[in-house]
Amino acid sequence: MSNRTVAIVGRPNVGKSSLFNRLAGRKIAIVHDQPGITRDRIVAECALHGEPFEIVDTGGIGLKVDGSFSDRVRVEAEIALAAAAVVLFVVDGRAGLTTVDTELARQLRRAEKTVLLVINKIDEDMHIPHEAEFSRLGFPESYGVSAAHGRGIDPLVAAVERHLPPVEREEETADAADGGDDDAPAPARVRRAPRLALVGRPNVGKSSLTNAILGQERTIVSDVAGTTRDAVDVPCRFGDQDYVLIDTAGLRHRGKQDNSAEIFSAMRSEESIRRADLCILVIDASAGVTAQDRQIGGLIQKANKPCIIAVNKWDLLVPPEDSREGLREFREKWLEVARAELFFLSFAPLVAMSALKGEQIGRLFNAVEKTRRAAREKIGTGPLNRLLHAAVELQPPPTRANRRFKMLYATQLADKSGSPIPIPVFLLFVNDPGLLVDTYRKYLENKLRDTFPFPGLPVLLKQRGREQKTGILENKGE
Repeated sequence: MSNRTVAIVGRPNVGKSSLFNRLAGRKIAIVHDQPGITRDRIVAECALHGEPFEIVDTGGIGLKVDGSFSDRVRVEAEIALAAAAVVLFVVDGRAGLTTVDTELARQLRRAEKTVLLVINKIDEDMHIPHEAEFSRLGFPESYGVSAAHGRGIDPLVAAVERHLPPVEREEETADAADGGDDDAPAPARVRRAPRLALVGRPNVGKSSLTNAILGQERTIVSDVAGTTRDAVDVPCRFGDQDYVLIDTAGLRHRGKQDNSAEIFSAMRSEESIRRADLCILVIDASAGVTAQDRQIGGLIQKANKPCIIAVNKWDLLVPPEDSREGLREFREKWLEVARAELFFLSFAPLVAMSALKGEQIGRLFNAVEKTRRAAREKIGTGPLNRLLHAAVELQPPPTRANRRFKMLYATQLADKSGSPIPIPVFLLFVNDPGLLVDTYRKYLENKLRDTFPFPGLPVLLKQRGREQKTGILENKGE
């Protein structure tokens, strides 16, 4: 497999994350004027021109920022350098050449990599003379850019593409295209890897779980809450399936977010929930289900996302010394309480595990794949209508203003989301959408799940009224 990875390196606060976001085409890395915001490697795809390539943003190296993390951040950058085919060495054109830049340049020359010098913050023509100072670093190719404004990005991307190896294409499979001109080459069918967002409050073990899945220390693990500040996208393979892990910053209550960077992190985590195909809610078994766990679970429910609950640190869950309960009984009662606390995620499988010891990671991915298979399950119109009409006959709906909800017909809608793990959506043709109360909607959903459990998947019931000619009226709360 050809190496088409590009690492972005440089001292803190020169604009690496701004450049990363510009190349990725969206805001992924947190941009802030506080040095040391980016601590982990963050991975995304650049597809601005031609064939896409992978870009890796690294923590700033070379300065003692947040001292307890500086050595670890440098290790993260070194790992990214080792894996990259091309290195973008970013410097600050406005601040000028520093001794740290000079030292980093010396180390990069020693690495024997293709290095493109990126002189950032050249926002206007009047800043171009600032580029001359950096010629002393001795790199044959340099590019003046403004990551914030997009200036000079196209020539930089073109230069990167010249230095990367060509894409190795797989042979076309028989089902890769649907019809078309026999003389024209059929484009390969793109099957995106599922995005799995690891979400939870700070210090429940999300980064440890990421590292256990990957089998390497890809994210920084620390006892200090809030170590992961960005939502880190990490491509991975488990078994024979490709995934993208989104290791998010820990979500704390908004009133306890003590600085602007942490607020940005929480916003990014909430965005990660929205763009994920499946959320893995990580809970600390030793602490029990907290109000913050329930709040994060509520965000998943509100976003209508598939979900699996990972009960981490299961090995630490033991009965008190004065308890007469055995270990098994104690843990079974814990699970019952947890289920009650997270009743609104009753569809989510619960997997007890230990990320630190690497225990039950396989069970977690078995649950992911079971959810993925269930998402492909379709209910025929005949069986669906027989099932729902039987449910209505068994327990008629309540009356509202002397009128009763009537379901005339039901069908499962085709998925148009493009997600690898689509949620089941059912359209009910009814007499009046306003007559379906929440409790009866839940009753119909439960009756559906009695026959078709849809593990890990929320079920959406949408309505169309008898007199409603166009559009779909969704249920309250959807």
